[in-house]
Amino acid sequence: MMVDTVDTADTVVANNTLLDVRDLKMHFPLTRGILIQRTVGYVRAVDGVSFSIERGKTLGLVGESGSGKTTIGRTLIRLYKPTSGQIIFDKQDLAKLNGEALRHIRQNIQMIFQDPFASLNPRFTIGSLISEPMHIYKVGSNKEIRERTEELLQIVGLRPEYIDRYPHEFSGGQRQRIVIARALSINPEFVIADEPVSALDVSIRAQILNLLERLQNQFNLTYLFVSHDLSVVRHVADRIAVMYLGTFVEMADRDELYTAPKHPYTKALLSAVPIPDPKIERKRQRIILSGDLPSPVNIPSGCRFHQRCPMAQQICREVEPAFEAKEGHEHYAACHFSDQVS
Repeated sequence: MMVDTVDTADTVVANNTLLDVRDLKMHFPLTRGILIQRTVGYVRAVDGVSFSIERGKTLGLVGESGSGKTTIGRTLIRLYKPTSGQIIFDKQDLAKLNGEALRHIRQNIQMIFQDPFASLNPRFTIGSLISEPMHIYKVGSNKEIRERTEELLQIVGLRPEYIDRYPHEFSGGQRQRIVIARALSINPEFVIADEPVSALDVSIRAQILNLLERLQNQFNLTYLFVSHDLSVVRHVADRIAVMYLGTFVEMADRDELYTAPKHPYTKALLSAVPIPDPKIERKRQRIILSGDLPSPVNIPSGCRFHQRCPMAQQICREVEPAFEAKEGHEHYAACHFSDQVS
């Protein structure tokens, strides 16, 4: 079936695509000196990633700490100005926007931060915290904003009479609901969820994940869901991208990635996901990766994963594999021996 496209800033984006990222790079300079500082290197936190997200869908972004997941989220919302690349959102390139134009489009993009304890100012009531974006963008009168705030509390499963309470009066799960209500206050199209359940008790993680899923269906939200936990991502994502040392090593539909991974790093991550069947859990082999994640200041030559990969050969040390289509439905991987990964 043909898909109509629209020509945008230096690119072509499908009509059902809300976000299209092309060769995004975020390099942080390393400087030396006190009076006169000079750049001596760069931290290549994000080093050339490309992906798109359809309206109403969820892309899960996984990888270990230091892989660059959170940096992607913060760059998309323009907390960081990208070093290079395109971020096409609703036909506009966010990488080129500044000032009032950027402020205006940010109304359609919101972020749920990892730690609900740190992302809520303890000096303000939750009513003030949730309504602050509405006051900034002047979306109604004071009465209408208060009514909207009470409605949002109900939507996320809290009582409207909590509006004048302070963050310290709530549990971790309730605080994350407040953070979600604040993110929804100005009706965004795109929400970046940066490990939204990792700081919560295991007993309430499912509640927050179910809430996010319900809100997506209710408001047709589009999510970028960042996590280090593949079992969590499988519950919420339509497609999953696996990140390692600033780049993607694999991206595929959720079920296909779990059943037929094409990269040894993905296979190692999947081997750490618990299976709720004791018989299967006892028999399966756990893959233990040796060594630590290399420094993003000194990227290894060839494949970035070759120093820890159990399948590495000489070509892996010398030639960087292309991130290209493999067998399956839009299944991409960067591995010279992807056909041998089982």
